[in-house]
Amino acid sequence: MTDVHTTSVKARTIAIDGPAASGKSVAGAGVAARLGYRFFDTGAMYRAMTWLALRRAIDAHDADALVALAENARIDVREAPVGDAERTIVIIDGADATPHLRDADVEAHVSLVSRVPGVRTALVRIQRDLAAEGGVVMAGRDIGTVVLPQADLKVYLDASRRVRAERRAAQMRGGSQAPDIDALMADLARRDGIDSTRETSPLTAADDAEIINTDQMSIDEVVARIVELAS
Repeated sequence: MTDVHTTSVKARTIAIDGPAASGKSVAGAGVAARLGYRFFDTGAMYRAMTWLALRRAIDAHDADALVALAENARIDVREAPVGDAERTIVIIDGADATPHLRDADVEAHVSLVSRVPGVRTALVRIQRDLAAEGGVVMAGRDIGTVVLPQADLKVYLDASRRVRAERRAAQMRGGSQAPDIDALMADLARRDGIDSTRETSPLTAADDAEIINTDQMSIDEVVARIVELAS
């Protein structure tokens, strides 16, 4: 890829939103690398919070307990070294949650935890602090609408549920069990429903977001398009 000189880039804050497995994290990390920006995947923070809740045997339906956990947890978010599978490192209450962010039980409960308004409020404060200096690409479900509504560039990545399931399956291959596309599609449908209908910060494209359907695009093409929009 050709490097972009950051002084020619108009967008200093770039928000990338979209549903699960739409390519936000991979594309966001690629864009940040091209521009010399920092990249943060806010989904990693919600996954880390879910992991901590499960570790402490907190019921994912107990909103009060989850809010108390989020408000009191010490959360340190860092960029991962280039080439790491996870693009964002999250240290929570002194423990590195990063190796557990894709655990099956975290996957099953993260939408329940992240829909709690008080949890989102606590984490949004941290996310805004991370973006305050600019030169940042941030990916999630509500970056352009809630976290960074004044972002210089807002992008909403979308893809059909089948394509997203196939991408998720590709990530899972090599594990102990072959991925089941139908089961993955059903889980994505469940998560889409929770994310798009939650009371606080529902998944939706910002009114001024550039919507990119990635069904027929390679990751390099998606990155190139976002860099073009940012320039």
